[in-house]
Amino acid sequence: MSEAATATDKLPAAERKRLKKEAEAKKREEEKEKKKAEQAAKQEASGKKAGEVNMEDMDPSKYRENRLAMVKSLKDPYPHKWPVDASIPALIEKYKDLAPQTQDESAVVTIAGRVKNKRSQGANLVFYDLVADGAKIQIMCQAQNHKVGDFKESHAVINRGDIMGVRGFLGKSKTGELSVFPEEVKLLTACLHMLPKEHQGLKDTEVRFRRRYLDLMINDDVRNVFYTRSKIINFIRHYLDSRGFLEVETPMMNMIPGGATAKPFVTHHNELNLELFMRVAPELYLKTLVVGGLDRVYEIGRNFRNEGMDLTHNPEFTACEFYMAYADYNDLMDITEELISSMVLNIKGSYKIEYHPDGPEGEPIEIDFTPPWPRISMVEEIEKKLNQKLNRDFASEPARKQLEEVCEKLKLECPPPLTSARLLDKLCGHFIEDHIVNPTFITEHPQIMSPLAKWHRSKEGLTERFEMFVNTKELCNAYTELNDPERQMQCFMGQAAAKEAGDDEAQGVDHDFVTALEHGLPPTGGWGCGI
Repeated sequence: MSEAATATDKLPAAERKRLKKEAEAKKREEEKEKKKAEQAAKQEASGKKAGEVNMEDMDPSKYRENRLAMVKSLKDPYPHKWPVDASIPALIEKYKDLAPQTQDESAVVTIAGRVKNKRSQGANLVFYDLVADGAKIQIMCQAQNHKVGDFKESHAVINRGDIMGVRGFLGKSKTGELSVFPEEVKLLTACLHMLPKEHQGLKDTEVRFRRRYLDLMINDDVRNVFYTRSKIINFIRHYLDSRGFLEVETPMMNMIPGGATAKPFVTHHNELNLELFMRVAPELYLKTLVVGGLDRVYEIGRNFRNEGMDLTHNPEFTACEFYMAYADYNDLMDITEELISSMVLNIKGSYKIEYHPDGPEGEPIEIDFTPPWPRISMVEEIEKKLNQKLNRDFASEPARKQLEEVCEKLKLECPPPLTSARLLDKLCGHFIEDHIVNPTFITEHPQIMSPLAKWHRSKEGLTERFEMFVNTKELCNAYTELNDPERQMQCFMGQAAAKEAGDDEAQGVDHDFVTALEHGLPPTGGWGCGI
């Protein structure tokens, strides 16, 4: 043991503790200075001055302040125009056969996009990953090629997330990566906020959905969702247009919420001093157009339902509904099968797709849209699973009581009011819907669940209706339309009674629609699909 250690041991405990703390503080300070020196060496190697702050290491609020100050220092921080003459995907396709380490100085292009990444190698070489139109291209900035403005000043103001304009010639790097070698770069719009790092990504679901622009910037696969949705809508339009359907628009605000079993949003019309309801479905208006002589009509538009939210339900959503005179639910099942399966084949290139129910990183499941699809009679399948017959007079109290007892026996919780319709829906979910993966039709719903559907021509108490399910979720709902005005009024009155009993999703009585039916609705099939 050294003499210093022996001397220290003889000191009082409090003094030894103080000296230990001082030694630890000195060690930390030395480590801090060492890190500073290493950082300064790195900055010097990359062309930065020692002591210059790395923007990516800043606190987010400080980062914004710094960027705001930079924008205010510029003469023209928000240029009115940048003459883009080429798209990145088109350049990648056009020059895909260019040989590595080749430059074509005659191929001068002007492009723009968002800076996904920036890295420097010394003072005279800066690399960017520029993204636009869903594609990425490398920008290899060399001081020797720079012609407009000062090289260092031009690049000092551009950072990750910014919108950047580039004018230069095409070439390929040693590794064969297509690159633009700029003669001019320009900051077009600064991003004032620090974006999530590329390796971290953006995974917070609430931030992703509340800031869709950020989700699109960071997560490349999100862009494909927007494009796929557009393809779906265009495909449906083309399919219906080519079969003689007319696209129309119907009112978004109604005196009576009808056309679907759902709770509406309420709004107020100031000029008329009226309470109005945002539409839950365009069904009744579309059927009156068929009464008027438009035999094939459809609408793609927004619906509003003041109900719960989850991954498959949104208070406002887009849906397509079409109505086809002289068709019934059997025709509509054939049309649905053809429309959906051909759409999947057209967009995905196969009837079989991989679906990730728990997000891109979750386990995929395979869904096969190959037609024909199974057709399951709802009540018959429930009876088969229960191994007992149900009272088919579903509007009666004995039938309701039987359904309630069955649900209690199965320990299925059904929110009040315990109507036959709600209890049947709960049993259908338990025995049928929750077990469906590939496209399947659930058919022949009870009349009490389907106030706008026509009675079944051979099965008492049921209707000519179907719902198409995929992976436990309803995609389509359709039926042979009820066109008997007297029966329609009876169904409306039944819905009014359910509403009085506390079912806030039940429909009201629409006398104007019944009057329209009294003018004659031809035999018609109606179809709806959420998009």
